[in-house]
Amino acid sequence: MKKDLHPKGYRLVVFQDLNNQQTYLTRSTVATDETIKLDGVEYPLVKVHISASSHPFFTGEERVLDIEGRVDKFKARAEAAQAAKDARIAAAKKQKARAEAKAAKGADSQAE
Repeated sequence: MKKDLHPKGYRLVVFQDLNNQQTYLTRSTVATDETIKLDGVEYPLVKVHISASSHPFFTGEERVLDIEGRVDKFKARAEAAQAAKDARIAAAKKQKARAEAKAAKGADSQAE
């Protein structure tokens, strides 16, 4: 077995679910600057967006979890793509109209 494979700095850490404020006291090596007082003792605190106490699979609730704003980001990208497409179409129409006007002007000057 390899030596020094596993970290040595295990300590008691509190993980807190941001959805329902549920806390879990466990051992971990995670680094954090925040602390929380639990049962009169101060522990390092790690905040998590979702845990077993708030995940729909474990709670049986049907709900949409969009903590990171992924749906909003997707909609914004879709709107930006549509705006860019419309701008390209408008530029192509403008360029075509200029080319036609130039061709018509050239045909008029040749006819004279």
